[in-house]
Amino acid sequence: MLSGHFVSYDGHMISRNPPIMAIVAPNLITQSLFANSLKLRQSRVRRLPATMATPVAVTGTTADQFKDHHPSLEVLGGACDSFCPIIKTHLDRPYNSFPVFGSNCHLETIFAAFFRKIPDVKLKRECLRTQDDGTVTLDWVSGDTRNLPETSPILLLLPGLSGGSQDAYVRHMLVRARNRGWRVVVFNSRGCADSPMYSASFLGDLDEVVGHITTRYPKANLYGTGWSMGANILVQYLGKESGARRFSGAVSMCNPFNLVMSDEDICQGFSRIYNRSLGKALGGILKKHLPLFEDIGGDYNIPLAANAETIREYDEGLTRISFGFKSVDEYLQKSCSADHIKNARNDPIAPDRAIPREDIKMNPNCLLIVTPKGGHLGWVAGEDAPLGCPWTDPMVMDFLQHLENEKSGIQEATNSLLQPLEA
Repeated sequence: MLSGHFVSYDGHMISRNPPIMAIVAPNLITQSLFANSLKLRQSRVRRLPATMATPVAVTGTTADQFKDHHPSLEVLGGACDSFCPIIKTHLDRPYNSFPVFGSNCHLETIFAAFFRKIPDVKLKRECLRTQDDGTVTLDWVSGDTRNLPETSPILLLLPGLSGGSQDAYVRHMLVRARNRGWRVVVFNSRGCADSPMYSASFLGDLDEVVGHITTRYPKANLYGTGWSMGANILVQYLGKESGARRFSGAVSMCNPFNLVMSDEDICQGFSRIYNRSLGKALGGILKKHLPLFEDIGGDYNIPLAANAETIREYDEGLTRISFGFKSVDEYLQKSCSADHIKNARNDPIAPDRAIPREDIKMNPNCLLIVTPKGGHLGWVAGEDAPLGCPWTDPMVMDFLQHLENEKSGIQEATNSLLQPLEA
């Protein structure tokens, strides 16, 4: 069975901290975390001691577990009282997986990946040259430069491992936000979505992308949503002082917070199929850009990475060396976002044992929601199932819109020039 987790952070409670909402699918490929706050690490909450049992004195929160929700969901966190009322209409409803497809976490994951409808949206690509001469690409909705005011809230989307703007789950979130008057941009990591590949410096790339966006639209509030490894990178970035200042809120989904545990679980049972698939996908991306690595030298093992049968083989040949780590294990340990915030239950890559429930309870800006099923990037449930958007999308957008309304002091904007996008 799958589970989902939901976490929220309140920027009003802690200086410069935007709210965070998180959802995860237990025991599947990865967990999900909806993040809507900037500083995620417990140590940064006014430097509260790790032994502090409750954040009540700091935040005024009176409960770490929200009682008023449907019993099919697990809801807890230091920010329950602050954020649960915002999404109460969603929490009141039972989580009902679509028949057959939602009966098994692997079936749900595979069905969503191959059969979920992909909205047809015309995008305009921007290539951004990074400081180390690498290239990342940003995909914007075509025409929004002239159709949306400069003050329109911006939603930055970070897809999962080897994913990009072509993926169904990304497109559905893009359409939902854009139809509510948001400016949406997809950050395609190096090599993904047919963008050029040169090297990997994940947080550095994100920092440059965020700087580029905020410089272009200085009057707009910036929010972020990430899935899987994109969520991991987003949460790590939000845990840094500089990252926290730039976002007004964020959502992280299917985040493999503890990469060590994720690596252990993905090497077992049926999850080995995901491991092999992702390893080959990464190797395929590398093969498209092999000329860039012909004279790279050093300890790199490009043939191993290009022909990787597993994620670990790819990391051994390329990733851990790019980041300067002595081993893959050291790389995984240092790349965990679990130190920033945690979640999850039946996700085969982000196991339930990795969910930091006690940390979430002690964090005054965090809300965790666990669904009984969902798979990895699946959540084939709700009124749009089985081919439409994931169950999480309406809740995520309502949460982000509430944050923007509070931040801007105005109600949801309308724009007569906008033509609604079809999901």
